[in-house]
Amino acid sequence: MSWLGPQEWQAVLLSLRVATVATLAALPLAIGLGWVLARRRFPGHGLLSAALHLPLVLPPVVTGYLLLLLFRRNAPVGSFLAGIGMSPAFHWTGAAIAAGVMGFPLMVRAIRLGFEAVDPRLEAAASTLGASRPAVFATVTLPLILPAIIAGTVLGFAKAMGEFGATITFVANIPGQTQTLPSAIYALLQVPGGEGAAMRLVGISVGIAILAVLASEVLARRAQARLTA
Repeated sequence: MSWLGPQEWQAVLLSLRVATVATLAALPLAIGLGWVLARRRFPGHGLLSAALHLPLVLPPVVTGYLLLLLFRRNAPVGSFLAGIGMSPAFHWTGAAIAAGVMGFPLMVRAIRLGFEAVDPRLEAAASTLGASRPAVFATVTLPLILPAIIAGTVLGFAKAMGEFGATITFVANIPGQTQTLPSAIYALLQVPGGEGAAMRLVGISVGIAILAVLASEVLARRAQARLTA
């Protein structure tokens, strides 16, 4: 990667770090909420679903500004985090939070559809054989929705890799600290002669996206083959 400058290389590594942390941190909650939305009906069900999808319809800058208000030092959440030595605003962890928030609805949607596609009779059959609810979930439900989990994970990762508006609003564009691939490309396009470096980063972004899609296809096929067997 000698054809990449130090600052460009930092942007690539930071984007991978941010996207990975954001996706892994959001995945357990996405599975939980996907199950709740698919299997439970309660007052406010539609409101919860609408609230989860807000980041998809709100301008990303608005989402970033709301995160900035929520996590600033004089806000309750920001004050608490600052008290324990954490301050996500203008830090790479803030970029991970912004990326996770923006990709979360896509993850929940894919996983929810997976839960809705599972035949409840299969889970009921396992229960009649003496399996507890946690055991049924772990040994029957989760394997059946594994393709949906893979799809949601890839969607969340791709969204996190490409997130720009919320990230730059929440954590700015600080080289080596909060500058991800999209913000680095934007910064390079603002200076004369930066088109070449921007195109290199664009090529890397496309390559990472293609690898992620191919990996998801391989994993989904393997999971489907196991289910068929």
